[in-house]
Amino acid sequence: MFERRVHIDFAARPSCKLRQFMISGNMDAKQSLDALSALGHEGRLAIFRLLVRHAPDGLNAGDIATALNFRANTLSANLTVLSNAGLVGSEREGRHIRYRADLEAMRRLMCFLLEDCCGGSPEICRPVLDEITCRC
Repeated sequence: MFERRVHIDFAARPSCKLRQFMISGNMDAKQSLDALSALGHEGRLAIFRLLVRHAPDGLNAGDIATALNFRANTLSANLTVLSNAGLVGSEREGRHIRYRADLEAMRRLMCFLLEDCCGGSPEICRPVLDEITCRC
């Protein structure tokens, strides 16, 4: 997959914070629709938000099921959809599988959604950018 890194000098362009993130040269409407469709389900959205809260370490499937009160088969199906949409990755750890939110995919999706924002007037987007900028 072709990717390019974009770095913006914030002193020169403080209104473009989202452009600091990795933007995939292959991000297109289909990939965005797949991600949005995956997140358009109450259970999958809850899983993704839980994994984002536990980034970058992630959680094993049992911990996700316990935290969200999901049955194993339901959780597995939802994790498969999120994984196929590119929003969640997994790694086997012995008998368990650890799942992690793909924060770069989330950032690429946000960049795609806001790519045409502002129409050349960055002050319009400032409240949105301020709200979604990590406060860590």
